[in-house]
Amino acid sequence: MKLIGSYTSPFVRKISVILLEKGITFEFVNELPYNAENGVSQYNPLGKVPALVTDDGEVWYDSPLIAEYLELLDIAPEMLPREPHASLKMRQIEALADGIMDAALVSVREQARPVAQQSETELLRQREKISRGLDALEGYVTDGTLQAEPLNVANIAVACAIGYINFRRVSPGWCVDRPGLIKLVETLFQRESFARTEPPKA
Repeated sequence: MKLIGSYTSPFVRKISVILLEKGITFEFVNELPYNAENGVSQYNPLGKVPALVTDDGEVWYDSPLIAEYLELLDIAPEMLPREPHASLKMRQIEALADGIMDAALVSVREQARPVAQQSETELLRQREKISRGLDALEGYVTDGTLQAEPLNVANIAVACAIGYINFRRVSPGWCVDRPGLIKLVETLFQRESFARTEPPKA
C-alpha cells in the first residue's frame, strides 16, 4: 500500500496511526497539497490528502473513508464497533475532531497570508469553532463516551486534532479547564504509533 500525504497533516497522521496499529506495511509518499508542483491530484481530483493506494491499484481518499476501508480488511485491532449505532456514534466524535482539524487548518492558512490581508473575523470564527469543539470533546470524556482505551477512530482523531493544534500553536491555552482531554491525549501520545508520526519540528 501507498499512503499519499504530508508529514504535517493531522488527517494523514490519523491514517498513519491506524496503519501502524494494525501492522499494515505501507510506503509513505510525501506530497504537499498546497504546492503547485504536487502530485496529489493524480490520486484525488480534489487535490487533498490523504489518499491511499491499495496493492491492487485501487485509490481511496478522505480520511474517514480510508479508515472505513481499512476496517473492511478485517485486520486487528478493530477501530470501529460492529454494532451500527455504536459505530455511528463513534464516527460522530471522529467527525467532530476532523472539524476541529479543518478549523485549525483554515486558521493556519489565514495566518500565512500577509498581515494586512488577514481577516481577524475569520480567525475569530475558526477559534470559536475549535473552542466549542474542544468543549464538546471534554464533555464526551467526562461522561465516559470518549476514553483512551480501547484505541479507535474517535480517540485517534481527537489526539491528531490536538496534536496539530499544539504543533501549529493555533489555540494557545486550549488545555485550560479541559483536564479530561489533557489526560486522554497524554496517554495516547505515549503510544509508539503516535511517537512515530509526530510532525517534524520546524
